[in-house]
Amino acid sequence: MTGKQQAQRGAYEWVQTLVYVVLAVVLLFTFVGRLSRVQGESMRETLQDRDLLLVLNGYLCGSYEAGDIVIAQRGDFNDGAPIVKRVIATEGQTVDIDFNAGTVYVDGAALEEPYAREATWLAEGVEFPLTVPAGCLFLMGDNRNDSEDSRSADLGPVDSRCVIGKAVFLALPGKTADLNAREWNRVGFLR
Repeated sequence: MTGKQQAQRGAYEWVQTLVYVVLAVVLLFTFVGRLSRVQGESMRETLQDRDLLLVLNGYLCGSYEAGDIVIAQRGDFNDGAPIVKRVIATEGQTVDIDFNAGTVYVDGAALEEPYAREATWLAEGVEFPLTVPAGCLFLMGDNRNDSEDSRSADLGPVDSRCVIGKAVFLALPGKTADLNAREWNRVGFLR
């Protein structure tokens, strides 16, 4: 084999490898998961604006449970942009919020919420107690008083078919506004 033929064969093998890699990435993002960026402050302190998350596609997650962080998208809310929120209650559960004490209750039990930035003071238009309809989830941001979520009459309980998937891993932290740097110690699995 001549030098020219060896070079052509090497180039062919590189192109072939590149095609396989691109195909594998496309299949991975189509059937397994995707990347999603956090927009806004509604999940502080758990997640920051511009964090990049690895999201498992909804059909791989099975059912969602209270405490899961999910990405939902509905065309008539938030200009159709995806939202990142925490599951508070699932279908059939009753949510109540004592806005004087700032406490969230599910089925009569006060939630222990170490992830919540502060107590829940802000009421946004949904009447409580509220029983979550079949096939829906009640979602709230961890930054309760700076989050438009299922407490809003504009969103309310979210149909689980609108959930893109479950956020499982913080892949790339967003740059902090004050230092324009990344907090690498936050990379890892989400709780």
